[in-house]
Amino acid sequence: MSFGFVQGLLTILLMVLFIGIVVWAYSGRQKKRFEEASMLPFAEDDAKRDGHRKGETKHD
Repeated sequence: MSFGFVQGLLTILLMVLFIGIVVWAYSGRQKKRFEEASMLPFAEDDAKRDGHRKGETKHD
């Protein structure tokens, strides 16, 4: 096997991998999961605003 042949196989493999990731990311089964993940930054801001930071304790 020549170096050019190995490069060609690697290129095809990476192209198939890329297309697989794109199909997975845009599939309907992932939509709910990605919508929940997209709201995480806002949920963290709400928790900080309410004083519920990780490790924080309230002293009365």
